Amino acid sequence: MALILASSSAIRRAMLDHAGVAYAADPSSVDEGRIKAELDDPEQIAEQLAAVKALDVSKRHDRDWIIGSDSVVSVEGRLFDKPVDRDQAMEHLRFFSARIMRLTSAVAIVQAGSVAWTHVESALLHVRTLSDRFIQDYLDAEWPDVGYCVGVFRLEGRGVQLFDRIDGDYFTILGMPLLPLLGALRDREIISS
Repeated sequence: MALILASSSAIRRAMLDHAGVAYAADPSSVDEGRIKAELDDPEQIAEQLAAVKALDVSKRHDRDWIIGSDSVVSVEGRLFDKPVDRDQAMEHLRFFSARIMRLTSAVAIVQAGSVAWTHVESALLHVRTLSDRFIQDYLDAEWPDVGYCVGVFRLEGRGVQLFDRIDGDYFTILGMPLLPLLGALRDREIISS
């Protein structure tokens, strides 16, 4: 049996690589919009998307263990998706300015079409006041890479400059609660304990 990551996310792959976890990547083709339209709670959305992505990939790898993960950003009750273009990225950053961003990440483990485990965590990111000049300079340096990121930032890059304070787990902010996942993989003897 193999371990499969149901994602094409470079940062999620890097987290597993750095942790020394052997896996293969096979991205899911789930329609996220449909699920997001049915739910409005960030924790439910992230958990449901993580599970559905893993279940989707499980159809192609029915005996293997599948990891699904997803992240949701909300600010003052408003949910945000990845920006569709640079103009929308600028609008998002202007809205985030001087507010608290809630980033919720979930991870699921699936085998044989059944969800074996899920975990959801949130972090609070206190966005400092962002000037239009900073936003412009930031997007000049980071676009289009941050266009693939919900929240329009990469914490491991210049995105760290958006925040005054962060309350929460680093890996959760990167998009996958890694420590609980590693524990769940050890519990199932998928990786050595």
